[in-house]
Amino acid sequence: MPGVTQALDLLASRAVAVAPVCVVFGDEGFLKHEALDRLRNAVLGEADAEFSLSEFDGEEATLREVFDCLATVALFGGGRRLVVVRDADDFVSRYRAELEAYVARPKSRGVLVLEVASWPSNTRLAKKLAADGLVVECKTPAPAAIARWLVDRARTHHRAKLDRQAAELLLDTIEPELGLLDQELAKLALVAGIDGTIQPALVREMVRGWRTKTTWDMLDLAAGGHAAEAIRELDRLLASGESPVAILAQIGSTLRRFAATARIVDRAQSAGRRISLRQALETAGFRSFVVAKAEPQLRQLGRERCGQLYRWLLEADLAVKGPSSAPARARIVLEELIARMSRVAAPA
Repeated sequence: MPGVTQALDLLASRAVAVAPVCVVFGDEGFLKHEALDRLRNAVLGEADAEFSLSEFDGEEATLREVFDCLATVALFGGGRRLVVVRDADDFVSRYRAELEAYVARPKSRGVLVLEVASWPSNTRLAKKLAADGLVVECKTPAPAAIARWLVDRARTHHRAKLDRQAAELLLDTIEPELGLLDQELAKLALVAGIDGTIQPALVREMVRGWRTKTTWDMLDLAAGGHAAEAIRELDRLLASGESPVAILAQIGSTLRRFAATARIVDRAQSAGRRISLRQALETAGFRSFVVAKAEPQLRQLGRERCGQLYRWLLEADLAVKGPSSAPARARIVLEELIARMSRVAAPA
């Protein structure tokens, strides 16, 4: 896609040329988080982030409040504003013409970042941003690129040397979710010690493949409507020492794909087009070999609950990182999310 920066290239760059309007899109949640963090540091630095950053929920935000926030000078800090609209697909659809005008003539020194699931390149807004903005694509890289990223990530973030064969073995053991891989890499680096080398033998010894499998089993059971069994798998994960934040991060990307699928179906029907669930699932980022499993799960979740997944995930994320960060309270947050997903949907 012309005019699009790949997330790994953005993260590897020493300096980021931030535009007045930036878009971060794709289905790789960890890469989105890292890209947004890179943009925040490029715009605000470390000192101003607390005072000059504002975030909005795209389903509820209005254009006026977003633009007002961009134009407001922070009371503390350097004065430059960063405004992030998360899950902004509906926001972009509602205010496309106004955003096109703003990209052509930005009216403030602030930076607007739109975080979306999809970003079709054939719209006028996409073409304008490809020329005058910054568009960052966050999709799961090819295995070879992930292996290179793991080696670099170990060196720059964890102060460890990752053997190339160990990187490939880690990829064979863990699902190709960068958040999961980074979590296991951090554990391996801790055992290897500062400036130590992570060898294949250490990966075989330390990486608990069953934990990853249990997480996906829990998600499959919850999406399939089996709450009690899903909570039993959650018990196993928590008893093994898995962090609630990590569990939520692992299942979040799949749930966002379910939410994106529901939106794709809704938009197709609103436009008078027919689209199969398989087509919608693949468009939302489900790989072809898991579509057969994902389709009945999507039907069980139903359109109404899929439409609320973004909000549920946001609420859960804020809770486990804030007022419910204590293990017992975080557990309740995860159980509530499982219960919401697992209720048997009413017949269509």
